[in-house]
Amino acid sequence: MKNNLLVQESNAEITDKKVKVAIAEGDGIGPEIMSATMDILKAAGANIETELIELGEQVYLSGNTSGIKSESWDVINRTKLILKAPITTPQGKGYKSLNVTLRKSLGLYANVRPVSSLYPFVKTHFPNMDVVIIRENEEDLYAGIEHQQTQDVVQCLKLITRPGCERIIRYAFEYARAYGRKKVTCMVKDNIMKLTDGLFHQVFNEIALDYDDIKSDSQIIDIGAAKLAAHPENYDVVVTSNLYGDIISDIAAEIAGSVGMAGSANIGANVAMFEAIHGSAPDIAGKNIANPSGLINAAVLMLAHIGQIKIADKIKNAWLATLEQGYHTSDIYQEGISKKKVSTEEFANEVISRLGNLPKKLSVSKLTEGSGVIKTFEYKRKETTKVLVGVDVFIHWEGSNPKEIGQSLSKINSYNLKLKMITNRGVKVYPNGLKETYCTDHWRCRFVALDSEIQKAVPVYHAVNYEQIIALLSKLQIKGFDCIKTENLYEFDGKRGFSLGQGE
Repeated sequence: MKNNLLVQESNAEITDKKVKVAIAEGDGIGPEIMSATMDILKAAGANIETELIELGEQVYLSGNTSGIKSESWDVINRTKLILKAPITTPQGKGYKSLNVTLRKSLGLYANVRPVSSLYPFVKTHFPNMDVVIIRENEEDLYAGIEHQQTQDVVQCLKLITRPGCERIIRYAFEYARAYGRKKVTCMVKDNIMKLTDGLFHQVFNEIALDYDDIKSDSQIIDIGAAKLAAHPENYDVVVTSNLYGDIISDIAAEIAGSVGMAGSANIGANVAMFEAIHGSAPDIAGKNIANPSGLINAAVLMLAHIGQIKIADKIKNAWLATLEQGYHTSDIYQEGISKKKVSTEEFANEVISRLGNLPKKLSVSKLTEGSGVIKTFEYKRKETTKVLVGVDVFIHWEGSNPKEIGQSLSKINSYNLKLKMITNRGVKVYPNGLKETYCTDHWRCRFVALDSEIQKAVPVYHAVNYEQIIALLSKLQIKGFDCIKTENLYEFDGKRGFSLGQGE
């Protein structure tokens, strides 16, 4: 089994000083699995000092819409280290995900989820899988920027940045180099999202050139996820954006045997957070049957991060020995394989009783053999020439005939700006749209300079200015059009920085 854990360069040396850790017990099964995990850490001799913080469902319901108390932020700012059980975000009241808030607010840009097969002790069809999913953790659709714009249409903004891409992709290659991984696979959907996912893919290709000792390839996310589910043994390190990474990391954990077994690390420049990847499972809360393995593995990741590698190995090997000797919680219990079905507390006690033991069939954890040094690089912004060439005006109009709104807008000539096209849900409906296209009440109307050579195979756009756009909006308002949003159209170093409409 490959070494899946990471140790930041600054934490590579072990010290005798106790490391302070903020502990969040979480919701649902959280307090039970945290209690079991802390018992194991204490018995193994983890040199940590814990401080409880309050966050999660009860904080939300008390009227705190962020889900975390200010005192808890103070503790996190002191410790720079969090071990967190799963939490519940109340549904249906517009509450922001606290997990996303923590990751973004603390700059935890890298989510690292190692998944290895535990066959035959945990049921899986893939006994040879050993993959690490490295997921960008701060941007993409998880920015959570949403608006309802018309009665029919809501939007969610997908934000992909070059600094975010460079940081996570370089981290993936550095991780692979530090832990002897041979290949990094990038998963994107740039055949559709040519600008956002296109940027991620472009940066991946650029950075891969700096790591000629590591193989690299890329896959479209839908077929990539399917292949990962069917042949996970063909993957080593996968790097991807936030939403895709969330999905495929759960796929990888589930096909390895159980989402309940995997832990994850959330790494930032100054703070790190460690957690199980499963949810709070309120349906089994308080029954003492939850599997604490995900949080145990998260704690192992944490110990490796702070330099207590020998303790991390000690716990991981005792955990492996417990599994192979057949002491299993109900979620992974198998007749003929398992020896005894145990409770949450009993499982922790079985692990504790094997501290110092090594597994005999599963691969021994040898974290001390990894270099553990992952270099980080400062982002340097390149100078570009940015030119405004038009504007997309989004209009709320409840008619159904694109020709009607198109002809009305075509009559508006404002300071050399004219209508080029109209799309509805991204599909061009004017001019020359198809009558079969279903239209909502949300119309994207593109205005460009009158003298733009837009009919060429490669359209040529000409510069406009803000005064022209303001004048256009004023005329649209006077004519009674409900302009709900605008997006300026730019070229960067002569390259179009906006998408075409489907069928344009």
